[in-house]
Amino acid sequence: MASRKAKVIESERAGFCYDPVEAVKHLSSVDSTLGKLIERAGDFDLTIRQIHNPFEALARNIIYQQLHGNAAGAIHQRVLALFGKKKLFPQDILEASEETLRGAGLSGAKLTALKDLAAKTLDGTVPTLARLRRMEDEEIIEKLIQVRGIGRWTVEMLLIFRLGRADVLPVGDFAVRKGFSMLYGLKDLPKPKELIHYGERWKPFRSIASWYMWRVHELPPQTLQEIILKT
Repeated sequence: MASRKAKVIESERAGFCYDPVEAVKHLSSVDSTLGKLIERAGDFDLTIRQIHNPFEALARNIIYQQLHGNAAGAIHQRVLALFGKKKLFPQDILEASEETLRGAGLSGAKLTALKDLAAKTLDGTVPTLARLRRMEDEEIIEKLIQVRGIGRWTVEMLLIFRLGRADVLPVGDFAVRKGFSMLYGLKDLPKPKELIHYGERWKPFRSIASWYMWRVHELPPQTLQEIILKT
């Protein structure tokens, strides 16, 4: 009992809402193909990035959308430099002129999205971090997609990588669908409904299964073929 409690505490400190060891064991037991992938791809080593407040995390996501990491990072730093702070705050974005924000490299669409995010944070549409932690996944998605420029996929990434939620399956993610297709020897990408149907067996740890679908792309072709042939 003491050992089990220690594992739970350790997981919580790492930012997970679940026990990663238990999740991997469960997935291996319910899906032999995924189990073979887990054996070859290695340990589940997802690192949860600490979230200080939803506005800061979502603003970063908006800035990074559809840009290479280095380019997005440079724009993010220029936006921060405008206010001389290490973090973004809604009031700063709302008070900044369009010309100033564009000068930092933001497109018109991203500028509009950031302004909307800031306004909806201040009016309570965007929940506080304390509230988010008490909310169900779908409830969080429904709330946050009200913000311009934030879609379901963006919120799903927040749930997996920032809030440490266990059971998120981003069926609209191309890499997840492609990884699934490669692992299970399909000719075409699975339709979202097909992936949802298959993913039922992965519950309640679909976030971890998704993480392993991303890992498929890192495997040598020969290793992947060996997994397919053995299952």
